[in-house]
Parts: sequence; C-alpha cells; structure tokens
Amino acid sequence: MSSGDRTVELDSLFRLYARELNGFAYRRLRDREAAADVVQDGFVRYLTWQRARGLPDSILDARNVLWRVVGNLTIDFVRQKRARGTPAPLDFAGEIADPYPTQDRFIEGRQAYRLVKAALDASPPMQRNVLLLSRIGGLTHAEIAQRLGISTSTVSKYIVAVLDRCLVRLSAVVD
Repeated sequence: MSSGDRTVELDSLFRLYARELNGFAYRRLRDREAAADVVQDGFVRYLTWQRARGLPDSILDARNVLWRVVGNLTIDFVRQKRARGTPAPLDFAGEIADPYPTQDRFIEGRQAYRLVKAALDASPPMQRNVLLLSRIGGLTHAEIAQRLGISTSTVSKYIVAVLDRCLVRLSAVVD
C-alpha cells in the first residue's frame, strides 16, 4: 500500500472517530481545547505506530488502538495538570507577590537615597529650595518664581542644575 493510501485511510479514520474521541476526551478533561489537542496527538501517535508496525488487520483494530491511545493521553494530561497545579490568575498576582523589596533592592535604595541626599546637600540653598518646592511642594514654575522673586526661566535652570547634580552622583555608582 502506498503512502497516499495510508493518508486516505488516516483521513477516513479521522472522519469516523474524531468526533467520538473528542467527546470522550472532553468528558474526562472538561476543556474543549485540551480534548482536541489530546485527540490530535492521539492520531499523530497512531500514525507513527502504524508506520512502524504496518497497517492494522482491520478498521476495528485501528479504532481500538485510537481509543487506547487517546484514553492514555487523557490520563497523562490529567496527571500532568495535577502535578503542575492550577495557575493563579494574574488578577491576584499583586496579592501573591511580596510587597517588600528584596534585601539587595533595599540596600540599593538606601545607597541611592544617600547619594541623592548628598547631592541635594551640596547644592546651593536657593537651587535646593526651588527643587523641593517643585517636587515636594507641588508648586508650578510660575508659583515658585513669584514666591521667590525670580524668573520662571531661572526656576527651570535651578531645577535642571540640581537634578543634573543628582544624576551625576547616581551614575558614578552605576558605572
């Protein structure tokens, strides 16, 4: 028998038995996609077995082999699913994840804080005040300019100067 005949036979076997095998797998797995995957895998394994052994004696032998293969694959699937457990939905990931930083992140954060604080302490008082009014106080550039009696462009320059100083300190550690 040629390989074309085998393809035709596999196609006819699929047409004959795929529906009942899908129903069987679905009743066991309660998952249509998993059932379809198991049945498809069953037919692939049957084809592999058929090529290694030769054609079965009758179409009933093919049906019995397919039922046995799909039955075993559903058992394997259930066992693997049980061993892996059920994945938690991502909606609850925030509840599962540890909200506290790891020890190394904690140390890095503390080091970064010290570097930024040192950069702020080394900044001229007026520049530091402008940055703090902007970032901590939440004031706009115009409000800071009016409060301190300087131009908005000077406010921007002071903020950039202090932030640049902080970045230089932080980048020295990263590099």
